[in-house]
Amino acid sequence: MNLIQKLSNSTLAKSSTLVSLVSILSVIGPVIVVSAGFWDAISHLQKEPEFFWSPSHIVVYTGVSMTSCAAIMGCLLVFRKLVHGSLKTGIKLVIIGSILQIASGFGDSLSHDVFGIDGLISWSHQPLEFGLVLASLGGILILKNREHTKLKAFLPFSIMSFLFFTTWLLFNIVLIFGHTIQCIPIYEMFSSGCSIL
Repeated sequence: MNLIQKLSNSTLAKSSTLVSLVSILSVIGPVIVVSAGFWDAISHLQKEPEFFWSPSHIVVYTGVSMTSCAAIMGCLLVFRKLVHGSLKTGIKLVIIGSILQIASGFGDSLSHDVFGIDGLISWSHQPLEFGLVLASLGGILILKNREHTKLKAFLPFSIMSFLFFTTWLLFNIVLIFGHTIQCIPIYEMFSSGCSIL
């Protein structure tokens, strides 16, 4: 009986640690992706050569890798049925967001090979941004379930990140529909940001 209780306590401790790691990585990973995305946009402005392993792209891949690690750990928690309710929903959002980011990364590489330097609006960037929104929303749901821990201090940062990612995605969607008027002033800023339209 004592052995079963020890194993149960050990499993709960490990799952709690995994949940904490998933929440942290699912918030920090997207922040790194967006930060490196801005760096990449500045590189476009400076007409630097575009290639798959550019320093800004490597940082983007690092952020995506962090979100992917969160998704893998989340899969372990979901498949072992160690999470339930909104915690499980949050982890599923991180998993879906991670898959979208990875698929969009390969799509972006293909887009660069076919079209060259792309802009802010492209068939690969908006799914990536949606993946960032989903992963960060998942991070918020996970952190809301961890409010009784020290991770509650991380919650305001995660909410601000989610709001920023959502605003950024909406800004890009508006550009798709209002490109004639709105793209002209931002054309130089985002270096052919509206060229694919």
